[in-house]
Amino acid sequence: MRASQLFFTTLRDTPAGAESRGHQLLLRAGYIRQLGAGLFDYLPLGLRVKHKVENIIRQEMDAVGGQEVSMPLVQPAELWQQSGRWGTIDESMVRFSDRAGRAACLAMTHEEAAADLARQVVSSYRQLPALLYQFQTKFRDEPRARGGLIRVREFTMKDAYSFDPDRAGLEASYGRVYKAYERIFARCGLEVIAVESDLGMMGGSGGHEFMALLDIGEDTLLLCPKCDYGANQEVATFRKPQAPREEQQDLEEVSTPGARTIEALSRYLGVAREKTAKAVFFVAHTGDEERFIFAVMRGDMELNETKLKNVLGAARLRPATPEEIRRTGAEPGYASPVSIDRAGVTVVVDDAVPTSPNLVAGANREGWHLHNTNYGRDYQADVVADIAAAQAGDHCPRCGAPLASRRGVEVGHIFKLGTRYSEALGATFVDKAGLHRPLVMGSYGIGPGRVMACVAETHSDDAGLVWPEEIAPFDGVITTLTSAGTSEVAEVADQLYLDLTARGLNVLLDDREESPGVKFKDADLVGLPWRITVGAKGLKEGRLEVKQRSSGESYAVTLGDMQALMRALGKTG
Repeated sequence: MRASQLFFTTLRDTPAGAESRGHQLLLRAGYIRQLGAGLFDYLPLGLRVKHKVENIIRQEMDAVGGQEVSMPLVQPAELWQQSGRWGTIDESMVRFSDRAGRAACLAMTHEEAAADLARQVVSSYRQLPALLYQFQTKFRDEPRARGGLIRVREFTMKDAYSFDPDRAGLEASYGRVYKAYERIFARCGLEVIAVESDLGMMGGSGGHEFMALLDIGEDTLLLCPKCDYGANQEVATFRKPQAPREEQQDLEEVSTPGARTIEALSRYLGVAREKTAKAVFFVAHTGDEERFIFAVMRGDMELNETKLKNVLGAARLRPATPEEIRRTGAEPGYASPVSIDRAGVTVVVDDAVPTSPNLVAGANREGWHLHNTNYGRDYQADVVADIAAAQAGDHCPRCGAPLASRRGVEVGHIFKLGTRYSEALGATFVDKAGLHRPLVMGSYGIGPGRVMACVAETHSDDAGLVWPEEIAPFDGVITTLTSAGTSEVAEVADQLYLDLTARGLNVLLDDREESPGVKFKDADLVGLPWRITVGAKGLKEGRLEVKQRSSGESYAVTLGDMQALMRALGKTG
């Protein structure tokens, strides 16, 4: 490819609205352009990188037995209604009706379609295991598209689906794809860690997120420095400090004017936060139903909304209004479950509360609290569960060491779905005994565009991008230091371009009529692995200059010595 014919342009100034370093560089170097909120064009350079990432994924998925298919972006509502997800996913899924009035959606993911496909094809255990994958457009109407390609509304996903006859088969398939993902990210030059994850709308019995550790990441990860425990904060657990044993004391009302928060209450009464209980209120939505949720935590811990939502099996939570709280007999800022009206109320208590005696809690009237509330004696819960948010410094649930906090960007997510979708859609097979059984499924996703964005975040310097060789859009660039035309420099550069192309290298020839300074700056900004400079001075001395982008080291190579040049480029042949 000749740069004079390449559809791209570079920018010297940072575009307004570009939030992160990688986003800025992809725009400035001519890899992407923004069409709208969360909507991006890939220019030829960007699409080359994306395709290279996809080819790595294809190779590794094929290596573990994957077979590529393609399923439609538009899906009938009926499939999602059968799985139960039609009424539980919020406005991020685009729903519409076609001209015949049939309800449909733009697929956010393809579990239903994959189960339907398997239902039509798989009939016997002899066809198992099976692993299908695709590269397909997804659309999610994200409320906060950000970070360039990191959080977008329309994107390509490689999603894969495994089908096995039993749980042991699922574990084996899951393990193979897990290892394939590790190889994929390593080949893309991206360092990731796998952490335990929230199952969210996918369901199933377990899952892992592959996280690139980046400060711009939206996810908070809790990692143990002494063992291999790691989890997204949404699901992270920790060893909760145990309260000392003591006899239950009698309830006692105490005046606490203005003490509407745990901090104010602790200061006013001179008690430690772990000797208090706090109430948090939500309304949970499940389908068309709403439930009032009265959650109780120890005062030294914070509520984890994801854990609470999962315990309740709710699609979403919203904060309760003061009027809704008062209808239960509770008072905002001074609330506890003691003596409230339980009609239509679900009380959820964190599992640290029942073992913590004599806590100070609200008296359900303005300016008053209760000393010595005790779970079991003074109130009961509908659900007792871990709903506390793990924080940096909390103790690892496995080894007890203090947890560390890091930010991360999810680049891959895998799930053990089990039979949730196969049972709902009737995807069964006949086993060796002649019995009909549901297929056991797994689901595995990677976003090639997000991988590209994260590599751009981690592989750059002050001059521009520094692509790893396996996903760079070109192997290198030949830069001429005089205008193209009939000059000796242009002729040598043209011949060199043809020779390297014949040897299997994909080279960009910068034959533009630009100054050497512009060409050098653009070469560094675009970030190809190496640059060969062809100039009049070098030709007089019978040499070429080869510069490696990642190290900045330069090498002089004798003109015409292709073997030496190939060695300098790290190639053979």
